[in-house]
Amino acid sequence: MTSPVRRRQILGIAAATGIGICLAPLARASEAKTLRIGYQKSSTLITLLKTWGTLEKRLTPGGVTVSWHEFTSGLPLLEALNVGSVDVSADVADTVPVFALAAGARLIYLAQEAPSPTAQALVVQAGSPIKSVADLKGKRVAVTKAAGSHYLLIALLEQSGLKFKDIEPAYLSPADGRAAFERGAVDAWVTWDPFLAGVQRQSQVRIVSDGRNIADYQRYYLVSTPYAQAHPQVLNIIYDELRKTGAWVKQNPKEAAGLLAPVWGLDVATVELANSRRSYNVRTVAPAALAEQQKIADAFFGEGLMPKKVNTTEIVIWKPAI
Repeated sequence: MTSPVRRRQILGIAAATGIGICLAPLARASEAKTLRIGYQKSSTLITLLKTWGTLEKRLTPGGVTVSWHEFTSGLPLLEALNVGSVDVSADVADTVPVFALAAGARLIYLAQEAPSPTAQALVVQAGSPIKSVADLKGKRVAVTKAAGSHYLLIALLEQSGLKFKDIEPAYLSPADGRAAFERGAVDAWVTWDPFLAGVQRQSQVRIVSDGRNIADYQRYYLVSTPYAQAHPQVLNIIYDELRKTGAWVKQNPKEAAGLLAPVWGLDVATVELANSRRSYNVRTVAPAALAEQQKIADAFFGEGLMPKKVNTTEIVIWKPAI
């Protein structure tokens, strides 16, 4: 019997090669005509590629155009990917794919960013009586459903001896979550960068806990199965540009913040703070790196927040062409 790890490798190679067309010329990607990329505000590297027009420059000679589609958060983005409204998803938090898989989505893991545990956190108002996670019992907490911060909240509660049912969750988008937090409609807010950096610099807040030693926060790039099988060379180009752009951001923090600030509607210092907490180290997904995906899925299922169990040995991993 083929081992689960070996099965993932075989499936990943099959998806990447498109059944023997891995080395096909880029011209064959012209059959795609339009590459539809979904992204969200926190999609730093995709935002830069969009701003620069990098993918258009590389793909246009092969007859491929690019269209961009913005989403408020990761879950609706992957829902769009699953139903075929977009072809490639910019980075989403590590929690989001397991929800999509539980819903029966057929997705391929294109790449991941190395851990960035401090890029998400639980915050309270500076004068709040909440001093520890244990103090959240009975409190109303704003969180975006299926976001990485959702898992961080569950993990923090478990570590403090609480269950998710011990709090009153308010499922809100990042923008609505901040609004509710600042007007006092919720007692705490769990969010991620750049929203975290924004509220830190513009409001009087206190971080109760971030993800260090509890949630790695590895962000994933995904692609629909049909697109991956039909257009592997387009994926090779996307992966190549993501890696280069991630390295550039870390090497040029001030310049990167200057480019992103007007796009995000934030000041340069806020963007630089947010970027300092993200690794932006894009890499292919190793089977061993999916251990936390299983842990996340089990945590949500255990809390009754996921409709069925997810087996991460069935995840399909994309491999770049050599």
